[in-house]
Amino acid sequence: MNRWLVVAAIVIILDQLSKAVINSHFIYGEVLAVTPFFNLVLAHNTGAAFSFLHDAGGMQRWLFSVIALVASVWIVWLLRKHQSEKLFSFALAFILGGALGNLIDRIAYGYVVDFLDFHWAGYHFAAFNLADSAITCGAALLIWDGFKGKRHENPAG
Repeated sequence: MNRWLVVAAIVIILDQLSKAVINSHFIYGEVLAVTPFFNLVLAHNTGAAFSFLHDAGGMQRWLFSVIALVASVWIVWLLRKHQSEKLFSFALAFILGGALGNLIDRIAYGYVVDFLDFHWAGYHFAAFNLADSAITCGAALLIWDGFKGKRHENPAG
């Protein structure tokens, strides 16, 4: 299980370092166009994904913090139980690292630092960060692992 916790720790470190760099080089709301479809921007998200519940009056900070803590404990339990399942555990480690990376922000600042801004034809996808990317990649890997496992089942059995 230790190797999966190392993967989660690497995700946390990369997430926090990237946020520190953005925080030290940008002021809130500042935008730097990198390509015709991608900007770096310093944004603060008090809600969840896509700013869900961002205007809930502050209770969302603690709600999402508790959810992240409970999910993290459950993921560590799953990692202990399924440590030999490499793809499953790798996916969980990414989700764990992302959840804890965003939890650190919520506790320290009351919001999550977002800075990756993709856009096309005037429409902007919600800004996000490396922790969000790790959670998304981990979820995609869990889905892939689920399909992979189903192929090995005997339909007659």
